[in-house]
Amino acid sequence: MKINPDVIIIGGGLAGLTGAIHLSKKGLRVTLIEKSEYPRHKVCGEYISNEILPYLLWLDIDVLQFNPEKISTFEFTIQNGKTAKTKLPLGGFGISRYLLDNILYQKALSSGCVILKETVTAISFANDEFSVVTPNQTIYSKLVLGGFGKRSNVDQFLARKFITKKSPWLAIKGHYSGNITNDMVAIHNFNGGYCGVSKVENNIINICYLADYATFKKYKNIEEYQKNVLYKNKYLKSVFENSNLLFDKPLTISQISFDKKQPVENHILMIGDSAGLIHPLCGNGMAMAIHSAKIASELIMDYQSGKITSRRILEKNYAAQWKKHFGKRLMMGRLLARILANKTITNALVALVAAIPVLLSQIIKQTHGKPITVD
Repeated sequence: MKINPDVIIIGGGLAGLTGAIHLSKKGLRVTLIEKSEYPRHKVCGEYISNEILPYLLWLDIDVLQFNPEKISTFEFTIQNGKTAKTKLPLGGFGISRYLLDNILYQKALSSGCVILKETVTAISFANDEFSVVTPNQTIYSKLVLGGFGKRSNVDQFLARKFITKKSPWLAIKGHYSGNITNDMVAIHNFNGGYCGVSKVENNIINICYLADYATFKKYKNIEEYQKNVLYKNKYLKSVFENSNLLFDKPLTISQISFDKKQPVENHILMIGDSAGLIHPLCGNGMAMAIHSAKIASELIMDYQSGKITSRRILEKNYAAQWKKHFGKRLMMGRLLARILANKTITNALVALVAAIPVLLSQIIKQTHGKPITVD
């Protein structure tokens, strides 16, 4: 039997699930393909800006009822002990991907979205129609959204440019019990990387860090690496020594690429990390993923209604909207990463923003958006 939804979404992370809810709410037939089960833990900083709250409420999702940790302050520390701190312009909240993804998953199901636990093995586009192949079936649709995350087998058979390059970065994440400042998200610098520390729901501490593989591979295991490298930042040392890991072992993901990606490839509208990965220093990838799904969904509705008259215009408009909303943020993330790779410049910058906190607030504004309005 030939299955013909209005839209196929590949990947059930934040962007994919949000797109599925939005389009289903608007009456489209949506099939989402995701290889993993829910709920599940994922490598993620788990801080999200309040900018997305109005949009989530429009989707009939009130995340605040699940008691996420409210975040209002940002702190940045470096190895020499210097710190800079400021109030977050909009504020945000800490919520685990284990909880948030499952909230969105349940909402997508109740909205009428068909969710298939499958792995996509091939995609082709011919005669203005996609064929999406899984081990059990082939699904056809005029439109496909790509929400398959940072790095996927789908990137490989689409032959995306970034996938051919080796990346020096890996990320490690764990949930911990312990005591830290409740309303703060902190980024702690160490030799070869950065570590984010903040609370999520149920008084759980999320610790997620980005590490340079060349530095990491000198050590036998994660614990040895942390003690020999991360502990040189006294703030990180204190966090780890006064916290207990709640996982059996930390989660890891390698080959994380911050190279530029195209928001449209092979006629697929890429959303979330599939379209572009913001550096953890900017700390707002979760909000970007959700916002990108909103942009793509609204344009698809315009295309379905005839307001957008061709696929070419749809793709052009989405690429332009992606650049408008996220281009500056991604550029700022790459710029900050290059600046902070130089210890001398980093020391001078932290000393400056520590003395003039408004400067740090202005930097944060460059990587966060305004509250998302819904027509």
